[in-house]
This record gives sequence, C-alpha cells and structure tokens, in this order.
Amino acid sequence: TALLDAVGKTINKIGNAQKNTADSEQAEKIMFVITTDGMENASREYSYDLVRAMIERQKRCYGWEFLFLGANIDAIETASLFGISEDRAINYNADSKGTQLNYEVVNETVSCLRANRPISSDWKQRIDEDYKNRGNN
Repeated sequence: TALLDAVGKTINKIGNAQKNTADSEQAEKIMFVITTDGMENASREYSYDLVRAMIERQKRCYGWEFLFLGANIDAIETASLFGISEDRAINYNADSKGTQLNYEVVNETVSCLRANRPISSDWKQRIDEDYKNRGNN
C-alpha cells in the first residue's frame, strides 16, 4: 500500500482546490478520512515526516479534521506517525460488517461537522466495540 503517497497527493489536491476556488465557494469544513487495510510499504514520493508536517499544517492553519481507520495494523500507532491523535484513530474489522460500520460511523461524524457540532468524544465507540467483540477479523 502506497499510503503516504496517496495521503500526500490528496492533501495537495484538496488544498489546491481550496486555493483556486472563490472564497464564497470554498468548503467551510474539511474532514479527511484515511481508511486502510494494510501497512505502508510502497510510497516513493512522500515520507512519514513530510505527511505528518502536511497534516499538522492543515489542522493548525485551516482547521481540517483527520480520522484514521485501520485494519490489519495497529491503527493508533500508525495514525500517530501521521500526526493524527489517538482520539481520531481506530482499529476495525476488515470484513463486510466492519466496513459497513465504518461507513455508518463516518456518515454520522460528517453530519456532526456539517451541523457545526464538534466531533463527539465517543464517535468511534461502535467500531471499537465491534473490533473488541468480534476480534481482529
């Protein structure tokens, strides 16, 4: 998985889109959701240090929110390498039920952000319970 390259390129693409869009048409909020079922092992253009600096800048300067959902890896540890805090990272089961649950939870979380409500501290509770109850599938 060339995860660092994918994240770095996408941050640049969204950042450029924002810069090249009229102020009145720019997204007010940006939530960047990283979902992966594997570890970084193929990136050529971006490093952890560079991606972490990019993420920290977007959070600090523009208020972007970042979520990290990972399967078959330690999502909390991996997210920290990206500059994403533990409260915004979660392990999930990489099967149809776990993936469907991810979509449901991310949908609810996006809805909070769109309604100008802060992301709930328990946003990931259902995914965490599923991961613990069904094991690492």
